[in-house]
Amino acid sequence: MSASQTDLGTPVVEARDIVAGYLPGVNILNGCSLTAYPGEMIGIIGPNGAGKSTLLKAMFGLVKVHSGEVLLNGEDITHRRTNKLVEMGVGFVPQTNNVFPSLTIEENLRMGLFLRPKKAQERLAAMWDLFPLLHERRNTSAGGLSGGERQSLAMARALMMEPSVLLLDEPSAGLSPVRQDETFLRTRMINKTGVCVVMVEQNARRCLQICHRGYVLDQGRDAHTGTGRDLANDPKVIELYLGTLATDLDADKPH
Repeated sequence: MSASQTDLGTPVVEARDIVAGYLPGVNILNGCSLTAYPGEMIGIIGPNGAGKSTLLKAMFGLVKVHSGEVLLNGEDITHRRTNKLVEMGVGFVPQTNNVFPSLTIEENLRMGLFLRPKKAQERLAAMWDLFPLLHERRNTSAGGLSGGERQSLAMARALMMEPSVLLLDEPSAGLSPVRQDETFLRTRMINKTGVCVVMVEQNARRCLQICHRGYVLDQGRDAHTGTGRDLANDPKVIELYLGTLATDLDADKPH
């Protein structure tokens, strides 16, 4: 189902005019905004250094927000601690260092539920259903997993707390084309379970194929926004950010 902004109720997560950066007086984001409604998959694309990952980290409390606000289901969470955000229903999967390599797959997943250990068996069963290959290798050390398997494990661990929104930072980075496709398909499956997904992605072509709406960031601001299809067919977006990658975007758009 194609998500529409009409009749979707309160946004799951919303960033309003965010000004943020890693150092005092040096802002990476300069008034950036984003809105994600229930059931939506939102893609964030743009050139390197545009502030894409910084926006996700600001939403998850990892980067100092100097002005603006972040809302979760209408509640201001701008300066909440990350562990509190996880408890409130925000999942975050960083691009790197996203598993505990010395622990097994199952131990990694249990670490994702440290705030609600009594629900371990219920949530593990749900993850085994969603990620059957992880179940087959549940006693394997995470350090021996491939890049794609690690990405699946990182997603599964973030889902253990049943988040209402999942923030993904470059989920396909460093993966082979086949593993990239698997990651995008898995992300769509997660979204179809009802989890709102906000994804930063360098692979703009694939991102726009699967997302309901997208944001193009440039120099810390929203340069363009619209549905995945609209952005894929926008001449300015194609010229500045997609180039020849946009040639066959309409070939296999999700319906």
